[in-house]
Amino acid sequence: MSKKELEITLGQIRKAIPQHLFQKNELRFLISVVQAISYTLLLTYIAYNYIPLNWLALPIWIGYAFITGTVATGIWVLGHECSHFAFSDTKWLNDALGFLLHQALLVPYFSLQHSHSVHHAKTNHLTQGEAHTPVIIDSKMGKLYQKMKDILGEECFTFIQIFNIAVLGWPLYFLVGVSGGSARGFTSHLIVPNKLLPKKILHKVAVSNVGICLVIYQLYKWYLATSFAEVMALYIGPYLVVNMWLTIITSLQHNDLNIPHYDESAWTWLKGNLCTIDRNYPLWINALHFETGTTHVLHHLFSELPHYNAREANIYLKQILGDLYYQDTKNFWISLYQTASLVGVEHKGNGVWKFVKT
Repeated sequence: MSKKELEITLGQIRKAIPQHLFQKNELRFLISVVQAISYTLLLTYIAYNYIPLNWLALPIWIGYAFITGTVATGIWVLGHECSHFAFSDTKWLNDALGFLLHQALLVPYFSLQHSHSVHHAKTNHLTQGEAHTPVIIDSKMGKLYQKMKDILGEECFTFIQIFNIAVLGWPLYFLVGVSGGSARGFTSHLIVPNKLLPKKILHKVAVSNVGICLVIYQLYKWYLATSFAEVMALYIGPYLVVNMWLTIITSLQHNDLNIPHYDESAWTWLKGNLCTIDRNYPLWINALHFETGTTHVLHHLFSELPHYNAREANIYLKQILGDLYYQDTKNFWISLYQTASLVGVEHKGNGVWKFVKT
């Protein structure tokens, strides 16, 4: 961070953004909800009626899963916004809508709301951060990763890492806390209580779990009424793609060769949250995902600012931050490859840790 970072405050940054952009319009938000749900249901309707449910049509079903899952990720983004109270000034309305949107995608709304609040509270803290915290290259795990990379070669190692991020990332984080902060030890969204989800919020965790069980039960009834192949093709395929986007987007937002992490001696809330990065996604991805990948620095500073004002607010944010604003202009697939090839961070002095290009 430059000297300018020591002089700027969150209040100064907020004043640089027109205040009307922080105002919430529930109708405008609901229009986005209707858009995301209707697009998803339309694609499902077309697939159900026009794609034959047989092995010969498997390539078409894979294409359907990718497209529909990409569209349905917008539903996840809007549920996530509700968890930050960006839908309404009335708290319970945010939780009610967010619960419905997330649970439909088998996401435990209240559990993730809490763990995600920890992520925002300790962003880019080396040991207390939550989700996508890096390994230290001289640690046991870091040495293991480096040895794997040396044996497999960079290309093979990187593609395995991309697979781990895109396919295994969400279930491993949800079940056993992989990539969570080392200061909390073992964590889980399912095996509770733990240092991430303490006893005082177990009633909310229970509500989320009941919601997921109800959705699973409905999927089970669907399977009994039709076939597992239909459930797999129409729901599970797109669901896996939603999880893929979730972990790819969040990984790219918080890991990069040039992005520092801080230990306890150097970390502050503002420094940590300024160390997120906006990536370069195709316009159609941005539209479907409500700019979540290109306005993430803004989101970390002002998570209550609604998505429909984020693009405009980001213009003012760039102006006030200057060289403190991290943006990657490369194609995001290239960024994903480069980020997945990284092994771990090393100490650069003064409490600053950065990835090593090995």
